[in-house]
Amino acid sequence: MTHTLIDNSKDVELSTFYIGDTICGIDILNIQEINKHLEFTSVPHSSDDIKGILNLRGKIVTIFDLGKRLGLNTARIGKNSKNIIVNSGDEHIGFLIDEICDVVKANRNDIEPAPSNMGGVKGKFFKGVLKTEEQLVGILDIDVVLEES
Repeated sequence: MTHTLIDNSKDVELSTFYIGDTICGIDILNIQEINKHLEFTSVPHSSDDIKGILNLRGKIVTIFDLGKRLGLNTARIGKNSKNIIVNSGDEHIGFLIDEICDVVKANRNDIEPAPSNMGGVKGKFFKGVLKTEEQLVGILDIDVVLEES
């Protein structure tokens, strides 16, 4: 199954971040905000990839451990940890990540189909990959990541 980027414009801006040694990106148009709120309220009987919930300016946000969600190691909570808050339908969802990186601007024509496995993560979680001079960035398909509930 091939995932395509929906927007028809030529360029995309990706917020890039680390989950362990894997670098991923999300189209900045899908991001509500990036924050450092790391005090979660646990949710009894939830799946082990849910870190908890937090109240963000009156809205309840479910925070997922993105590393665990993708089948990698649990995200490390440290001085560089952040939550990437995205819109999913009519709710906000947060992904706990290890470290935020740069915003990378790319031409959509430079984005290639995702391999079946990238850094230990199944290719189905990615819309595609971008090869930069330094690294290979997996572009997350938020909808597919959240389908795995």
